[in-house]
Amino acid sequence: MISKEACSVLDNLQRPLRDLRISVTDRCNLRCTYCMPGEVFGRDFIFLRHAELLSFEEIVRTARQCIALGVRKIRLSGGEPLLRHGIERLIEMLAGLHDDDGKPIELAMTSNATLLAKKARALKDAGLMRLNISLDALDENIFHHMTGSSVSPGTVLEGIDAAQSVGLVPVKVNAVIKRGVNESEILPLIRRFRHTGVIMRFIEYMDVGNTNGWRLDDVVTSSEILARIDREHPLIPIDPHSPDGVAQRWVFQDGGGEIGVISSVTQAFCHTCSRLRLSTDGKLYTCLFATEGVDLRALLRAKSNDDTALRQRIAATWHCRTDRYSQLRHEMTEALPGRIEMSYIGG
Repeated sequence: MISKEACSVLDNLQRPLRDLRISVTDRCNLRCTYCMPGEVFGRDFIFLRHAELLSFEEIVRTARQCIALGVRKIRLSGGEPLLRHGIERLIEMLAGLHDDDGKPIELAMTSNATLLAKKARALKDAGLMRLNISLDALDENIFHHMTGSSVSPGTVLEGIDAAQSVGLVPVKVNAVIKRGVNESEILPLIRRFRHTGVIMRFIEYMDVGNTNGWRLDDVVTSSEILARIDREHPLIPIDPHSPDGVAQRWVFQDGGGEIGVISSVTQAFCHTCSRLRLSTDGKLYTCLFATEGVDLRALLRAKSNDDTALRQRIAATWHCRTDRYSQLRHEMTEALPGRIEMSYIGG
């Protein structure tokens, strides 16, 4: 079904298609415990071969059809998207896409920023508009434990500084908080980014994929996080940017900036979810917690080169969508099995 008002295809629960997440690689140079734990994604893990990845032309072709169906925001993710060779060229190609009114599509990226300091200027020049950076701790030991790497958090901070200096603003920094691991980092992160223009956001630890050993007891709730911050730096709630925004927004009472919390476990926002995900090898997923996807790669590589058929496949996939995993999980204490790994479809 197409909504005439919104010029967007609607799913089975009347949610419009607005956002496209594109995973450009299944590889990452970190082994974060909640995403790609090293004991699973070790030296012997078999990643996708280059021929299995969607080409830049195939990604852009898919994005163009999604835009025709209502997408207005595109976010590149991974794995770590800066590991994809020539990523600047893909950004330049996507930056040339416009909606029916001639407006450019909002183009963003989520990165761990370990390679960002050297690439920020090229990304900005190619047409990237915004960046979300993953940073779960400033303490060296906690950071090393959570990322399964010897990379310093200082490298990430250098990447953030580089992004700000070239105008990729506002930078949003995302921290996944896990009980007993890094809740002690909440206030240090707040102190580091107050009065800098960076928007600090805290994400409840989620049961993404099948390898992170998620338990409800490990979740530090957004209400706990906010209470801890508010005691030191009083907060004032503000309105979301859009009806389908996932973060609850707050500003510091003293004008020190903005923060956000993403309460995907305790306050599920499935009812407003407008996101479609394209995996590295060309499958469409209608939920971060999906168990199976719809293959587009075969259609993209068919000799017929039929854009109408491609658009119809995408529209039908969204129209049949009934996903509301987080709402169903809300009353459970264990994760449901069989989900696709987040590193494969992007966060």
